Amino acid sequence: MFIGEYQHNLDEKGRLAVPAKFRATLAKGAVVTRGLDNCLFVYTASEWEKLAVKLAALPINKANTRAFARFMLASAMDVQLDKQGRIILPEYLRQYAYLRKKSIVAGLYNHLEIWDEDTWNKYKKGTEKQSGKIAEALDGLGV
Repeated sequence: MFIGEYQHNLDEKGRLAVPAKFRATLAKGAVVTRGLDNCLFVYTASEWEKLAVKLAALPINKANTRAFARFMLASAMDVQLDKQGRIILPEYLRQYAYLRKKSIVAGLYNHLEIWDEDTWNKYKKGTEKQSGKIAEALDGLGV
C-alpha cells in the first residue's frame, strides 16, 4: 500500500528517487503515465495491468472513452529502479506535469502520484479549503 507525502529532487537527467519504503514494491518494474490534475501516476506492473484491461474494455464508439484511454495508455512508459532507487521520467511526461527540480511523491493506496512541488502545494491548499464540501459530496459513497 502506498501512503504518505515525500519531497524529492528531480535531477538534470530526469531521474527521481522513489521513497525508500516503496522501492521493494516497485522492484519488479513499474509504469508511469500522465495522471489527472497535471501530475504523473506510477503503478506497479500488476496494478497497471488491471487498469489497462479496464481501459481496453471501454466502448470505442464513445469519444470520451477513446480520449481517456488514449490519455492514459499512449503516454505510459515502463520504468525500472536503478541501483540508487531512482526512476527516469521521460521528457514528455516531465513537461506534462511541469516538473522542475523539487517534486512531491504522494502515495494513494494502489499507485503513486508525482507532482511539481509548487503545483502540489496550490492543489493541496485549494483542496484543504474545500474539504468540508468534498466530504459532503462523498457521503453517498459510504466514506
